[in-house]
Amino acid sequence: MIHINRVKKIYPSKNGEVRAVDSVDLEINQGEIFGIIGYSGAGKSTLIRMLNGLEIPTEGSVTVAGYEVSKIKGKKLRQARQEISMIFQHFNLLWSRTVKENISFPLEIAGVKKLDRDKKVDELIKLVGLEGRENAYPSQLSGGQKQRVGIARALASDPKVLLCDEATSALDPQTTDAILDLLVDINKRLGLTIVLITHEMHVIRKICHRVAVMENGKVVESGPVINVFKHPEAEITKRFVQQVIELEETKDTIEHIVAHYTSGSIVMLGFVGENAEQPIITKLIRSFDITVNIIQGKISPTQNGSYGTLYIHLDGEQKDQALQFLQSQEISVEVIKK
Repeated sequence: MIHINRVKKIYPSKNGEVRAVDSVDLEINQGEIFGIIGYSGAGKSTLIRMLNGLEIPTEGSVTVAGYEVSKIKGKKLRQARQEISMIFQHFNLLWSRTVKENISFPLEIAGVKKLDRDKKVDELIKLVGLEGRENAYPSQLSGGQKQRVGIARALASDPKVLLCDEATSALDPQTTDAILDLLVDINKRLGLTIVLITHEMHVIRKICHRVAVMENGKVVESGPVINVFKHPEAEITKRFVQQVIELEETKDTIEHIVAHYTSGSIVMLGFVGENAEQPIITKLIRSFDITVNIIQGKISPTQNGSYGTLYIHLDGEQKDQALQFLQSQEISVEVIKK
């Protein structure tokens, strides 16, 4: 669906070349939600703008939905953009037009007849949950409603690809989750390929199938979201993952608790996929003469399955056998205090 091959984007400056994107290779599959995450200046915005021809690579090629957008111009590029829509952080709505008129605008430009336009707009209003707000102006809408208008307008031309440029950064957490749920629903209903850029790992965790992490114009790590969460390799990826699983807070909590246990072992268990749903603690208690105290735990869903971390305290005569049992299971086991 999307092929990014050895792409570079170099800007001249007084202090020499600026490599906004540096030798990036990515393959994005039909129908998946693909996330690109990085801090400001990582090159993610430049990269996503290359997917619809708003930026032309200095080197390399970009092919989207069968169009080599890095080379085409004029009418062919406009045709490609009918199949590659985009939504933005600050909505980019026409403030003098109503909800219905904003959604209808790209159809007007495409020369679609009014009857067909109205039918399509009504369908999109229902799809994004804006029934009853058709005649409202952007100034009368909440941030989440404005983004729903932006999404509906982007879908008006029946695109194959939806690009999301920090689409939830201007929204509060509750509204962000509602918009992310809407994007997942659209992805499933329409089979739409979605590419989003963000600096929030929560967004990646909640809706993406795969993710690429960018730093200084390069992709430093990529893969299925659940794998990246459980085994982050690059230092920047580890920092992003910490945003969601709150490792520093956990570390402080565990250190505080360890000081209060004079016997037994404290163990961290890591679960991925189906293992996150297994009754490991129940098996442990039934099989061994031990006491088990759950200190702290969390299970989080991703599009590829769940992952979780559980801290427990083990004590009793069969503590060592219990540890051996845990280590024989398909979970990660780290003994924090022996």
